[in-house]
Amino acid sequence: MPSNIDETDNHMDLATLNLKPLNLLIFPDWSQPEESLYLELELIIRSLVSHPDRDFITILIYVTETLEKSEIDAHLILSAIVMNLFMEEDLDTSCEPEIILLENLNRSLWLEILPQIQYRIKLNAENHQAIADSGTVQIPVVEQEQLRNITIDSQALALREFGNQVYRQARYEAAIKHYQRFLASQTGDLELYCNLSECLRNLQRIEEGIAILQEGIRHYPTAGQLHFQIIKIFQQNGRTQEAISSAEKATQILPNEYVFQLFKHLTVPIVYSTLDEIQFYRKRFVQELENLIQQTSLKTPEDKINAFRGFSSFTNFYLAYQAHNVVESQSKYANLLHQVMTANYPQWVQPQSMPPLLENGKIRVGYISSYLHSYSGTLWLTGWLRYCNHTQFEIYCYYTGNDPDLITEQFRQYSDQFHHIPHNLEGVCQQVIDDKLHILVFPEIGMDAPTIQIAALRLAPVQCSAWGHPVTSGLPTIDYFISSELMEPENAQLHYSETLIKLPNIGVSYPKPTVGKLNNSRLDFDLREDAVIYLCCQAPFKYLPQYDFIFAEIARRVPQAQFIFPRGELLQERLKRAFAGVNLDSEDYCLFRAIPTRQEYIAINFLSDVFLDTFTWSGGNTSLEAIACNLPIVTCPGEFMRGLHAYSFLKMLGVTDTIAQNEEEYIQISVKLGLDSQWRRDIAQRMSQRQDALFDDKVCVTALEDFYQQIVLERLK
Repeated sequence: MPSNIDETDNHMDLATLNLKPLNLLIFPDWSQPEESLYLELELIIRSLVSHPDRDFITILIYVTETLEKSEIDAHLILSAIVMNLFMEEDLDTSCEPEIILLENLNRSLWLEILPQIQYRIKLNAENHQAIADSGTVQIPVVEQEQLRNITIDSQALALREFGNQVYRQARYEAAIKHYQRFLASQTGDLELYCNLSECLRNLQRIEEGIAILQEGIRHYPTAGQLHFQIIKIFQQNGRTQEAISSAEKATQILPNEYVFQLFKHLTVPIVYSTLDEIQFYRKRFVQELENLIQQTSLKTPEDKINAFRGFSSFTNFYLAYQAHNVVESQSKYANLLHQVMTANYPQWVQPQSMPPLLENGKIRVGYISSYLHSYSGTLWLTGWLRYCNHTQFEIYCYYTGNDPDLITEQFRQYSDQFHHIPHNLEGVCQQVIDDKLHILVFPEIGMDAPTIQIAALRLAPVQCSAWGHPVTSGLPTIDYFISSELMEPENAQLHYSETLIKLPNIGVSYPKPTVGKLNNSRLDFDLREDAVIYLCCQAPFKYLPQYDFIFAEIARRVPQAQFIFPRGELLQERLKRAFAGVNLDSEDYCLFRAIPTRQEYIAINFLSDVFLDTFTWSGGNTSLEAIACNLPIVTCPGEFMRGLHAYSFLKMLGVTDTIAQNEEEYIQISVKLGLDSQWRRDIAQRMSQRQDALFDDKVCVTALEDFYQQIVLERLK
């Protein structure tokens, strides 16, 4: 039976039916001779198969309850019709009509379905009793020979709404088909252009996604949402100058939309082509930030709210990936943001006195983040809370995002008070104030724009940031940066505007990842069975161009090398150049393959031979998961804390053989691991034996709580 002949019963609802914008209903008389029934149904299905709008049509066929007692099988009849028709016409399966059999429908489900049906097709022999009982008498009737004249253009609203429906279900191909058919006859609204562009981008049809936004802008030139989306697409796809140019155009059309000023002045690339390009954009950011500061006015109420809205949709997240000390530029940027927040919320920027301890003597500590769910920047925080001494501390968590999952439930479980206040800055700020905290901690500052805005206020006497985003906030409202003893170099305080607190070991109590067992083979991921697999799993912005030659050099010395980049599409052109420099073709060695699920990602770790860490910005969560899979890690400690994650993990493990001191040593270790399988196994075995030294570390939690007690007691004196 063709897969698109579906049936329903009274256990289903409207959502389970694959209705289309144009839905046609028929009531065959199943008591007529089977040959007559077959011929009439064949005529209708033949008309639909050749209909120009067949992709947007569903035919619903009512099946009488008495049919179950007869010898007629509706499914077999329809399957035979479709099969014979396709063989006769030599059609491909994409032409199959959408057919739904309606069996044993109750009254409530009929009432849900009826508003979605546009026409009833009149048959020579019909079940008149069923038509009367179902309440479908009022539905317009069309003759079989008129089917060709029914077009979807008359159902434009249904076409658009159906596109929205399948878009929300992440059925992007179907949504594109319906949106484009709608646009063939009329102009879309803002939602349609944004949704259609996102569908195209999710299917990696980037140019088409850009083109549809440009079309939307032609129709709605003052729609800031469309300008915002096209700027982000250009930036995310490495087309930085086009992003800046689009921002410049947007500022001319929408001069009061401050977010476009931010994009115009402060956009930096996600990936860089050359070292010179890094230097260029580093200088540009400094100069343009000064220009922006000079141009920003906060004199009128309109100025204040426009600047506030702009910062609610922008971060300078990518600045620190240029691999230099950003404390000066970060502080200037953060002070501008602080001024904007002060102008909008003067009541929430004043210094606060330390509240007295209540009768229970407990210190109230709050943790606030948009990412209190399964997310690399906050997953480590569960350890701080799990091992908290609740006889001395009360824990308050404020979840400002809205993607709750099992990790969210852990945060809830480990909290004395858990507040889920999604996307409501004023609401969460007022709650923090009302809770009269002693200490407020931001697990990360820099990844989520509203979180940065909240951090620019003074909601508690002591405010701290931690290394979920391992860069100084630059904010005058953040007093301490809670870091790791093993991750900070000697001159580390120079990298922070906050007072640096170095907790023992890696500074966090990271829960040991659950990795399970391997259930995949290399063939499942297009990996060669005989290859030495090097896993290169960092986000593309962590890979700087001055280190591309390392991959090519490893490949030159390890002919069986295969590098897998799960997120590295933007690096392809650079790697092509690097490999060509040693007369190799990068396509023979580099595989760019998205890995959609965590289970598959863990499988890749098990199937790989070597984990190649990035220079200047080391892998955090990824390195810890590689260790849990006993995958040898090659790393080279960087100048800043953000370049020392994997180094610190290996130091805690006591497996330091694969820590390089420079680029050449990094290559040598990587090559040796690739060629010497016995050494590789020895490293993996030692990693396996020593994992307890790394995960679920309670020493740092004790030190953290000692720090909390010290600063509160000092302020209370």
